[in-house]
Amino acid sequence: MNDEAPDQLGTPTPEELREQVERAHDGLARTVGPPASEGDLAAQAKEKAAVVREQAAAVREQAAGKAAAASDRLREKTERAARAVEDRTPEAVREKTAQAAAQVREKTEQARRYAADRTPEPLREKTDRALTAARANRAPLLAGGALLVVLLLIRRSRGRNR
Repeated sequence: MNDEAPDQLGTPTPEELREQVERAHDGLARTVGPPASEGDLAAQAKEKAAVVREQAAAVREQAAGKAAAASDRLREKTERAARAVEDRTPEAVREKTAQAAAQVREKTEQARRYAADRTPEPLREKTDRALTAARANRAPLLAGGALLVVLLLIRRSRGRNR
């Protein structure tokens, strides 16, 4: 075997290898750039967090606007429907309805008084405490109830789509 054969086949010399490594190193340095210091990374993270906070605030504002618009539309439709029903309901039916409502209110008041008179004192105290707690935590209770209604409506609509 001849030592000159590999050189003739294109094997690079050590000097050529050094030049190739330097060119590759320079290309990588331009592509990657200088290494970032820890301070730079912290500043970049803070900038990204600020951008995410701004985007989240914008989404919250947009959602609040859409919710308010949907609520207004629902209120208007409900009022129109109530007026339409009232306009189409005969006067005799309205009078009977008013009488029935008055009777229901009266019977409800009688039942309330009867229950208050017959309920033992310890049970009334516990009921009062529960009512006070519910009134104090009205917002979370209403939010939980609204969430429950939304979940039930979603489940119901998915059942129809199947």
